[in-house]
Amino acid sequence: MTQPTTPAPSLRAEVADLQARPAASVVIVGGGINGIATFRDLALQGVDVVLVERDDFVSGASSASSHMIHGGIRYLENGEFRLVHESVVERNALIRTAPHYVKPLQTTVPIFSTFSGLLSAPLRFLTHQQGKPTERGALLIKTGLTIYDAFSRDGGSVPRHRFLGRRKSLAELPKLNPAIRYTATYYDASMHDPERLALDVLHDGLASGTHARAANQVEAIGMGASGLRVRDRESGVEFDLVADVVVNASGPWTDLTNAAFGRPTRYMGGTKGSHIVLDHPELLAATGGREIFFEHDDGRIVLIYPLKGRVLVGTTDLEHDLREPAVCTEAEVDYFFELIAHVFPDIAVDRSQIVYRFAGVRPLPRHDDTQPGFVSRDYRIERSDVAERPGTTMLSLVGGKWTTFRALAEHLSDEVLGLLGRERVRSTEGLPIGGAAGYPTTPDARRVWVVSHGDEVGRERAEQLLERYGTRAEEYLAEVEGGPETVLMQHSEYTREEIAYLVRTERVVHLADLVQRRTSLAFAGQLTMPLLDELAGIAGEVLGWDADRRAAEVDSTARLLADRHGVVLDAVTVQV
Repeated sequence: MTQPTTPAPSLRAEVADLQARPAASVVIVGGGINGIATFRDLALQGVDVVLVERDDFVSGASSASSHMIHGGIRYLENGEFRLVHESVVERNALIRTAPHYVKPLQTTVPIFSTFSGLLSAPLRFLTHQQGKPTERGALLIKTGLTIYDAFSRDGGSVPRHRFLGRRKSLAELPKLNPAIRYTATYYDASMHDPERLALDVLHDGLASGTHARAANQVEAIGMGASGLRVRDRESGVEFDLVADVVVNASGPWTDLTNAAFGRPTRYMGGTKGSHIVLDHPELLAATGGREIFFEHDDGRIVLIYPLKGRVLVGTTDLEHDLREPAVCTEAEVDYFFELIAHVFPDIAVDRSQIVYRFAGVRPLPRHDDTQPGFVSRDYRIERSDVAERPGTTMLSLVGGKWTTFRALAEHLSDEVLGLLGRERVRSTEGLPIGGAAGYPTTPDARRVWVVSHGDEVGRERAEQLLERYGTRAEEYLAEVEGGPETVLMQHSEYTREEIAYLVRTERVVHLADLVQRRTSLAFAGQLTMPLLDELAGIAGEVLGWDADRRAAEVDSTARLLADRHGVVLDAVTVQV
């Protein structure tokens, strides 16, 4: 008797395409911002490039940032002038090329002494000896900001710094600790939706043509004579990808990825950074709409940052075992509360006001005995041949940060192009990212855009969509074609049509992808179990989930939020 055959697992379209067309010039492993940016750059050169990510796009280290695009003023003390210069140039550029997500941010440093750090800082700069961490005083901060301004000159992209004494400082920010002696205020830039910015970068690469392909939930598991072995984590199907160049852009997991490829390395030494998000109107008002940036006397940086009607507080800099999930611990929460109390002593904060916690591991180079705060944030590229496949080269990216992703990608792409014997045909310098193309940057231009698109969905809704997606909102508006939208029952700021559009067009695989990265519902503490149920229903309609799969997605997302982000959802129906 003929035995029935088990049907082959169904593959998502993008995975099926990889299996059907397994050859490419370049395969990039890792869908964080640096891998995605390199994918975009190579795609714009016409290179046949594939990107695979074992989880969701921008779900690892890149999702755990402080939401800042900054030059790294404190890197000056370590003598990293090249990195600081590149960072401020890229910061200024992103304000122009991604104005829908990157905006100038006023930053104030409360200063409690005049001369502190004057001896230790030059020692670190000249000899690279670490010494005992110490809080920076006014003279040292003034010197640093003067140099920083010199690096930041770019046609007035951001204003120069200014110093105020105690009286004027407290007049501007009356809730600050009255023991301050000065404040220094300068400008960096905020990145209010890092995940959406990364998705725009990815979109640009994919939009360049069929030579550019990307798939999430596809894990690289080995390297052999037949190529790079990958596994689709949804179906379990394994197959090989063949490429001339393999780029390991898996961030802090670079060594673990190389080990899976059978070539152990010891490049990385990432440290954990944690953050909490507070629903605290008094603290939000006390910031005056600016970031409060403070260095504690243990050398750690703390920021108190108004964002999306909440207050983001971070970050720590702790050694971490990459084989374990990164979570924000109770000890770190206590540390944040102590620092808030130091800066704003009259404002009470407690755990009931935390709506979200998150932690990630920075992709820092191995640093042995160097204290985490003094490890270089610069990047480098390590090259090796693949003995099993003569003619194949592997590049491992070590380091990198959000601010410099475009410049890093150009550098890495140029190395790849050299290996392929190709010339660069297009620079990404000055090129608008995603919804920045045609984005209205003046009040008049914004009014014109809103009025011209408001006939379809109403002006208030057009303004909301522009804020969320930049001019890529036009793609969604073309989908709904002026038809009626249905507001979610559990959240008044999203519609069923918008959620369905995100699921259908942005490669959502799991419910957590939707609530953590396609929207900021989790970050802002706006989720409830009824809302998860409603979102799972919409996603399920698009993705073909049955009732069991929908229930499993709700359960796994709720567990993830509780275990990794300290969010225990209730069953209360709310209108936000």
